[in-house]
Amino acid sequence: MSGNDRNGRGHHHHHENMVPPAAIALAGALIAASFALVVSVRSNLLPAAPTAADLRAAKHVGLVRERLLRFSDTAAGEVLVTDAGNGREVARIGQEGSGFIRGVMRGLARERRMHGLDASRPFRLSLWDDTQLTLVDLATGRTIELNGFGHTNRAAFLRLIVPETQAVPGGPR
Repeated sequence: MSGNDRNGRGHHHHHENMVPPAAIALAGALIAASFALVVSVRSNLLPAAPTAADLRAAKHVGLVRERLLRFSDTAAGEVLVTDAGNGREVARIGQEGSGFIRGVMRGLARERRMHGLDASRPFRLSLWDDTQLTLVDLATGRTIELNGFGHTNRAAFLRLIVPETQAVPGGPR
């Protein structure tokens, strides 16, 4: 009975292709088109989508206020925020404080360490006429558009540039 089952038939294992050839051709075409688009953008044959900064420049959106800030850890586990221009304390963010600020700054600090960049360079926090709020890492050049993270997270950073006694641009009305 070697090689045959009880009915005398051989053990033949069939691997039929269950995917229609047209589906395989379409998948290949989609991969090729995606690759062609990436190559076109990377080689400047097609323009990349404009950044938020490009859109602001095109619309001539003015700067309302900006502040150069430094963020450092204290022995007590707080994040000390100081004005880079005068060295004055802007805020202390404790363990129970803004997790969003702590998370953003942790990620930016990690990026600086990975590239061996100066940790003491300040960050630029900017408020624009269109109520957009941006944080720029002056060491890496990375820009974070803070409005994209929701009102509460934006407000955490906004307090670092607009004193609480003033109306908050772009806040709830």
